[in-house]
Amino acid sequence: MKQPLNSDTLPPTSPVWIIGSYGTDGRPNIMTACWGGICCSDPPCLAVSIRKERRTHANIRQSGAFTVNIPTAEQFAVVDLIGTVSGSAQDKFALTGLTPVPSTRVYAPAVAQFPLTFECRVLHCLDLGSHTQFIGQICGVTAEPELLDNDGRPIAARLQPLLASAPERAYYTIGGRLTQAGAAASTGKKRLQNT
Repeated sequence: MKQPLNSDTLPPTSPVWIIGSYGTDGRPNIMTACWGGICCSDPPCLAVSIRKERRTHANIRQSGAFTVNIPTAEQFAVVDLIGTVSGSAQDKFALTGLTPVPSTRVYAPAVAQFPLTFECRVLHCLDLGSHTQFIGQICGVTAEPELLDNDGRPIAARLQPLLASAPERAYYTIGGRLTQAGAAASTGKKRLQNT
């Protein structure tokens, strides 16, 4: 039988993203964010929740745009460093040696060294309490060619993205592919028919 737990942020995995934004002074900033995901397909949108006291929060409110940069599992050390320093106190690009690159579709910096970037324009801001959820319409996507399949779609196994476990405060990466979406349902139906 399942054990009851306290209501808390206990889902064991979420994507690890680097959120890029410009300050009012035009200075590029990045932060590590682990509370985000896909939230709409038409228009294509991502959502990320950011604490109100973060510099990135003020930057996005002011600019109306942000980037979502997807790091690889091999880049976890720099990702963790980004998440331990305040952009108000230190230039994170100078600290990490990462390179800001202007986006082509929105006013927000991308990170050259991270292989997949989504350029987002803010559609909605939802005040949730300690965090604001920024829902951004995806206006542009850039990717390293080696990540893509023949149809130009990113492949998770090639990217090896980072995952975060909030209850453990730990990083993980993905394992091997199990099956194609929808194929598992077909396999389950076949098993039911054979019983």
